[in-house]
Amino acid sequence: MTQVILETRRLVAVMWEPGDAGLIQELHSTIETTRYLSGAAPWSREKAEERLRNWFAEQARDGTTKYKILSREDGRFIGRAGFSLFGGDRQDFELGYSLCRQEWGKGYATEIASGQANWFFGQNLARQFIAFTHPDNAASQHVLTKIGMRNRMPMIIDGLSCPTFELTAGMRAA
Repeated sequence: MTQVILETRRLVAVMWEPGDAGLIQELHSTIETTRYLSGAAPWSREKAEERLRNWFAEQARDGTTKYKILSREDGRFIGRAGFSLFGGDRQDFELGYSLCRQEWGKGYATEIASGQANWFFGQNLARQFIAFTHPDNAASQHVLTKIGMRNRMPMIIDGLSCPTFELTAGMRAA
């Protein structure tokens, strides 16, 4: 039975299943869907399998990871979203999401990011989390501000100064 993590009006976040590497590879199979990710290249089957293994390990270790996102209406695969620890000495939980190209423009990114934020604070995982985007990813930056995140000092990732955002439990409650 699939482990449901959270539900929103139109979406459900569930834990991955061992055979889901093909979905992950399909999600990240084009330059259009990977241009703002580290490496900016389509993912191989091996990379998808590695990420899947990492997400299982994160869930076991940290109590959260990037989850599989499905449509509540028909169960179709929408993408992935959730939290991972990020950083060196001071690790922060980082919100991340990626949606299948055919699902862009439907408000799913805002819906799942908001749902994930509510879930995160409801689970008491930490008092705050961060998110960052590629400098050219204006759509994702808009989603993050729309769910109430505020700008903080940019982070350097892969040599780029990336817009970085934070959300605290107090900000979410306000």
